[in-house]
Amino acid sequence: MALLEVKNLAVSFVTRNGVNKAVDDISFTVESGKITAIIGESGSGKSVACYSMLGLIPMPPGRIDGGQALFDGKDLLQCSERQLRKTRGRDIAMIFQDPMTCLNPYMTIGKQMVEPIVYHRGVSKSDARARAIELLGEVGIRNPENTVDSFPHEFSGGMRQRVMIAMALINEPKLLIADEPTTALDVTIQAQILQLIAELQRKRDIGVIFISHDLAVVADIADDICVMQKGRIVESGDRAAIFSNAEHPYTQKLLSAIPAGTKVPQSQDAEPLIRVQNLKTWFKVSKGETVKAVDDVTFDIHRGEILGLVGESGSGKSTIGRSLLRLVPVSDGQVTFDGTDVTALEGPALKTMRRRMQMIFQDPFASLNPRMTVFDTLAEPLLLHGIETRSTVADGVLKLMDDVGLARAFVRKYPHEFSGGQRQRIAIGRALATRPEFIVADEPVSALDVTIQAQILDLMLELGREYGLTMLFVSHDLAVVKHLADRIIVLYQGKIVEEGTGESLFNSPQQPYTQQLLQAIPGRALL
Repeated sequence: MALLEVKNLAVSFVTRNGVNKAVDDISFTVESGKITAIIGESGSGKSVACYSMLGLIPMPPGRIDGGQALFDGKDLLQCSERQLRKTRGRDIAMIFQDPMTCLNPYMTIGKQMVEPIVYHRGVSKSDARARAIELLGEVGIRNPENTVDSFPHEFSGGMRQRVMIAMALINEPKLLIADEPTTALDVTIQAQILQLIAELQRKRDIGVIFISHDLAVVADIADDICVMQKGRIVESGDRAAIFSNAEHPYTQKLLSAIPAGTKVPQSQDAEPLIRVQNLKTWFKVSKGETVKAVDDVTFDIHRGEILGLVGESGSGKSTIGRSLLRLVPVSDGQVTFDGTDVTALEGPALKTMRRRMQMIFQDPFASLNPRMTVFDTLAEPLLLHGIETRSTVADGVLKLMDDVGLARAFVRKYPHEFSGGQRQRIAIGRALATRPEFIVADEPVSALDVTIQAQILDLMLELGREYGLTMLFVSHDLAVVKHLADRIIVLYQGKIVEEGTGESLFNSPQQPYTQQLLQAIPGRALL
């Protein structure tokens, strides 16, 4: 008998615009020791289907219209909240997509990991702490003996997701539901997490539901695949059948959206728009220690060029982007933009410069104002910088929404009403609103499904050609960077270790660290 058998599950949401069928009569099974992948674009219903089985959707407005979810012989849809709480704590674990909204900002990581194992397993706090430290090490957290006492805000986005994964695994569940668990991770840690999940399957015979938009990841790990579109499963089968003989047009569309290494011509402008010389950004931490996040880095970015910056979480790549825009204090060195020393600017002069230099942040939920609608978010920079007037701003907002692939009907919605991918599109639109000359894009497509990811990457290429846009594209995903960037810089522990075109780095990497990043790319044979 299957570990989980879902039969004719139907879930809908009652909204002010009527009833929305989020999940429409779907059926699938999950076997012990196997991974069932559920793939589809944002809004396809893949997360709602799994959350509803565990009582994790708000009711109302959500409601379960019918179906069964049989787990170990009992129907989860008929369980009480107390029964579901016990099941969620021990037998079924969740890895959520957005760790910052799931972790308690007032508790250390160690306390949050110890709590469930003490409560559900009855072990001592000291044993639970030892297990927590062990798991943190397994998922790639450096110095787990010390970081176990850190708070969530002290971790990068990727490290917070690794903490979430460790928390889900701590009670050794029978079924693991992983909702985009590697979206925010660099490729080497991603490979470790996928390997860890596979090892847990073999050792403990667990089943896994792997929710993802990333077909490259699914290609490496899934046993069975269900493709969802608009709340329905349009195609299902084993991994080989889906990838070699996909029949449904939507499945074929998802497959064709995998980055294929398309290149754009490199700018031949001799005078760089951005010149970074001996940049150092250091941070003082507890006990007088200094973290050398960026340590003596020098590079140029030419006008109209897209420079890719690649490295693991904690390598300093996001700090470089923030340093260029003076969003963090620069310890030493110089950043020159179009002949102006940015590191020397203060007050109004710096504010004026920032209209020409914008940033797309990695975590859209943290960077968007939860009390502002999409319209207000996009209208604010247009009005502030005099790009639009009160009479024309509505047209400007709608144009931005068109550019980033958001339906105009969403213009009065708030950030919490969108999926993670849709929120990132709002953030991209806001960055584009000032019509900047230079953009620092910090993992701008990491939260997007592959079809929207492809649209956004194509949009950036189009903007670059049409408006002479210059970009620093920060990512852990070498496949995406190869698709987009003219040149790529590889960063390791705050220092540049290799530089070259995408083709040269992919075909003949010189440094062991670059080779390690390449080997960790999921589904590399598909590229």
